[in-house]
Amino acid sequence: MNSLPPLASLRTFEAAARHMSFKRAADELGVTPTAVSHQIRLLEETVGTRLFDRKPRQVSLTEAGNLLYPVFREAFSAMTEALGKIRRTSARKAVTVTTTTAFASGWLVPKTRGFNITNPGITLRLQPCETVVDLRSGEADCAIRYGSPPFSNLIAEPLMKERFAPLCSPRLGIRTSDDLKAHTLLHSVWHRQDDFTPTWHKWCVHAGIDDIDTAAGTVLTSDSHVIQSAIAGQGVALLSVVLAQEALENGLLTQPFGPELDGLGYYFVYSPEKADDMKVLAIRKWLFAEIGASTGADVTREGPDVPHF
Repeated sequence: MNSLPPLASLRTFEAAARHMSFKRAADELGVTPTAVSHQIRLLEETVGTRLFDRKPRQVSLTEAGNLLYPVFREAFSAMTEALGKIRRTSARKAVTVTTTTAFASGWLVPKTRGFNITNPGITLRLQPCETVVDLRSGEADCAIRYGSPPFSNLIAEPLMKERFAPLCSPRLGIRTSDDLKAHTLLHSVWHRQDDFTPTWHKWCVHAGIDDIDTAAGTVLTSDSHVIQSAIAGQGVALLSVVLAQEALENGLLTQPFGPELDGLGYYFVYSPEKADDMKVLAIRKWLFAEIGASTGADVTREGPDVPHF
């Protein structure tokens, strides 16, 4: 290896020989024709013989040049092919999942260790985003979306249904709905409103309670802030039971009473072109296994034909 000329000289020679032009080689390599000429002279000095016959506006390979060119051409072609395989293999081993910030932080992130253990050859990339990512653009491989299908000609498989209930720190000692009158109501701002948007007014109507001022309390701009405020004992929040799952399991939050308000559903979404993608199938299998572990239900999926909730 120590006897080989500099790689830059070899690369320059291969380009010049392929184009039979120092100028076109310079254009390809992003240098000047003078730089190409310099690299060729350096190579000729290293091998001890001329590789090009130089004529006005024309160059041609010498006998030595004709001997070296096929060797270098094959070598650089082999290197390019090998690097391409590595890049393609690397790309195949990464999978990008997009979802909302709230779902990522509240449900998905705490469970990613399970995916990494069962899929050591795949790099999981999470892309929390409040805007809907176009899955056909290649920006993400699949998504977990909250809402109702159809989702723009994409395959949407139901994961779980959302539920909302009063949650609070167990330190508050709340036992019944009557205790709400003595505590602060925590409100979350929903930027997109629909018939399933949870509010304290809706919950009180559903619970048959009419003596609580549902407009009073503290308003926070994100679910994560509301959850943290509830954990800190700042009041009672009407929260997603799904997104607060870890806090409930760890005893940081408690659900002292019902009823629950139904929300929309979470769906695993991907384009039809990704239906046989092994990375997407790995995400799919992991998600349904996690849901099964959380609920105790058998939610194994063998194909895109899945039952509704």
